[in-house]
Amino acid sequence: MMARRVIGAELIEQARQRGRVVFEILPGDIVTSLATETAQRLGIALVDGPLEKPVHPVTDGNTALRRGLYRRGAKWIAPSVSARPEAKRFGKIAIVGAGGVGANIAHLAANRDIAREITLIDIAPGVAESIALDLNHTSGITRTPSRVTGSMDMSAVAEASVVLVTAGRARSPGMTRADLIKINKRIIHSVAEVIKTRAPQALVIVVTNPLDEMTVEMLRVTGFPRERVLGMAGTLDSSRFRYSLAKAAGVETADVEAIALGSHGDEMVPVTSRAQIKGRLISDFLSPQQIEYCVNDAITGGGQVVALKKSGSATIAPAHSSMELLDHIRGARTGAVPASVMLQGEYGLNNVVLGVPALVGMSGLLSVEELALTPAELQLLVKAAESIRGRLGL
Repeated sequence: MMARRVIGAELIEQARQRGRVVFEILPGDIVTSLATETAQRLGIALVDGPLEKPVHPVTDGNTALRRGLYRRGAKWIAPSVSARPEAKRFGKIAIVGAGGVGANIAHLAANRDIAREITLIDIAPGVAESIALDLNHTSGITRTPSRVTGSMDMSAVAEASVVLVTAGRARSPGMTRADLIKINKRIIHSVAEVIKTRAPQALVIVVTNPLDEMTVEMLRVTGFPRERVLGMAGTLDSSRFRYSLAKAAGVETADVEAIALGSHGDEMVPVTSRAQIKGRLISDFLSPQQIEYCVNDAITGGGQVVALKKSGSATIAPAHSSMELLDHIRGARTGAVPASVMLQGEYGLNNVVLGVPALVGMSGLLSVEELALTPAELQLLVKAAESIRGRLGL
């Protein structure tokens, strides 16, 4: 008797990596809801089996030789390899805030044609409109079909599939992200009210600092489920951590796999226990002192940019990090991505937004991946949660 299989999301992702567009479900197989969602997101059809196997014709030796000689000839053209399922394309992306981060997100999104329409919104007269026109002028070079529009009116978020919120005051030297709570909280509340009424089905990605706290405020005002309000932070924090480890070890960043969780700020938790360089533990390459330096370098990375700029904060890396999250949502990348989400029991925490590994799709959050952390790392995660609650008066 054939053993029953449990078809999970990881098997669907493996099928995608092998270029398959059909996954055979045998009698007795158990298909999880996450596997079904992942298959839909990746464009893989779940088909009841057993499927009829093709019968391979038997070819005599003379015919086989003749065909082999023909394939060596100049007239033979190799058949094209079937393409992997394409990532989905958004209908409309709205970006609230046309400052450095928002403008860079619009530039990257338009250049890569991830949406039919990209709308920039900013209260400063002419800013969003000028950037939109500038980006549209580049289409004569890039040939991208994405259309970019600009507006001062928040109602332009209407019909957006995804709304990215970057609006808010940036840090100045000496300021912490927490110093921005009172200032940016009012902005988030006003933006959230419009999203709630004009784009009630949208997926919202918060980029405004302090990010975890502002994600909580967005959830409060919109009343959206946690699946549709995410914070972009973990992708940026993890990128800074990988860069620091690569620099310290003298290797390429492509050789480093590492993730940062927790709060987007001083309570960040770069996970050293799972970090690897060339597939090996980082302790094989770096001393404890070097590892500690890299952790601190990742935590203070944003502040270092602020100190150098004197006015304003990082813009390019946050924009690329936002794109990474968008790529995971639309299926251009697979696997978990670090994002700030409202926790509901994961890691033993409730009713607090923290950066954690998340599986996402076009509908938003699918599930939170719970990594095996060391007791010290888990304690730091709990400390981050307590700090966020304290700053919000929860």
